[in-house]
Amino acid sequence: MTTVNIHEAKTHLSRLVDEVAAGAEIIIAKAGKPMARLAPISAPARRKNLGLLKGKIKVPDDFNAPLDDETLASFEGR
Repeated sequence: MTTVNIHEAKTHLSRLVDEVAAGAEIIIAKAGKPMARLAPISAPARRKNLGLLKGKIKVPDDFNAPLDDETLASFEGR
């Protein structure tokens, strides 16, 4: 993390923004005391497209039916 004084930040803001866009974080200090942090903005979350597979997947009618003893035993490691 780089620290720059406020005068340097004002003078080289464009360069600092380019560095931050590349992933760096920069601390801006006033009289040697950290005052602000310049950090990249995270990418916006992608919108979910609900219902994309509607009509393409069929859930069997017995989906929630209890398992037979043999299948249950194999899940339990017996």
